[in-house]
Amino acid sequence: MKRPAVLALTLILGAAPLLWPVLAQDAAGQAAPAPPSSQAAPAQAAPAPAIPAPSGDDTPTEQEKAGRCVEGSELSCIALVRQGKDGQERRILVIRTGTSDETGIYTVCGPRDGDPEGTPNIGVFSETGAGGVRVVIDKNVVRVPLAIVTSKPPPEGQEGSDGRVEASAGTARLLDAAPEGKTDQLSACGVEAQPKPAPDTVFVTQGKTRLRGQSLVYDETDGVARIGGPITFTRDNAEQPLSGSSERIEVDVDAERTVLVGKVELKSEGGRVSKAPRVEYDDAANTARLYATGGEAAESVKGSDVLRVTSGYILYNLDSSDVVVFSDEGSKISGEFQDGESAAPANPRPAAPQTAPARP
Repeated sequence: MKRPAVLALTLILGAAPLLWPVLAQDAAGQAAPAPPSSQAAPAQAAPAPAIPAPSGDDTPTEQEKAGRCVEGSELSCIALVRQGKDGQERRILVIRTGTSDETGIYTVCGPRDGDPEGTPNIGVFSETGAGGVRVVIDKNVVRVPLAIVTSKPPPEGQEGSDGRVEASAGTARLLDAAPEGKTDQLSACGVEAQPKPAPDTVFVTQGKTRLRGQSLVYDETDGVARIGGPITFTRDNAEQPLSGSSERIEVDVDAERTVLVGKVELKSEGGRVSKAPRVEYDDAANTARLYATGGEAAESVKGSDVLRVTSGYILYNLDSSDVVVFSDEGSKISGEFQDGESAAPANPRPAAPQTAPARP
């Protein structure tokens, strides 16, 4: 596992020469005094330049894979930058795909006069159009109606900043004036955001796999994006189309790893049903690793054939639905097979992890 990242706090806006835009309004709804010209920003969210619409399968563009906002999209894109102790830089993109004021907004509320030192910038993205707000994390492209991004200015000499992303269904709008009696940062800037998490409103695409959940929260403290469930997913392929479910998804940005967590179930069209408490999922490699953890076994069943491990994992081929067991030292493998044979327990002290291919 990769070492934890050193946290860095800033906001990068595509190819723009600015480090961050600041949108602030006084209590009467008037724009606050403009920051220095090197940090100038519009007093209200303007229509964003056109951005390439998501493709039918939400495949990330080359610039998105590199964690870069499309040139000219500085009014609709934020890149969070995470610096790791391993020297690797990892980026999370948040993009509003629409350009009409009728379908959503993108605006940033910055510190106001008198705010404490370290007050963050808060970016608000909303989009009711088909493309939604697009969040690119590792191998995953997430499509959601509303995202709120919190980030602080970077330390001197540092290029990028990490932060926090909260995304779900919901809407946002600019207000004519700050609501009376409200003192939170967004209200003081004349911005209203109303998250409304609901099942099947957060769409996640990883290669051929499409998943649905109800909320996403990423935080710099541990570098993990958590997508709340219930999670349902499907994977289209010619050999063995796949469907399944889990309680949630965890995307570890530092380790570049996506894990389905809690009562994970995979069902192939060919009749194989596999279950585990944790499944490391990699669509690009066509594999899922079903881990036995916390006293819970991982198992794969097809008809009368049952394969179960209490330690280690079952390697699942996402294309063919074939499975292979990788057992930890001292663990047991058990099986029941249609022809009446029983799999003998694995050697209790194997010299190396054992593999046992399941019957087709």
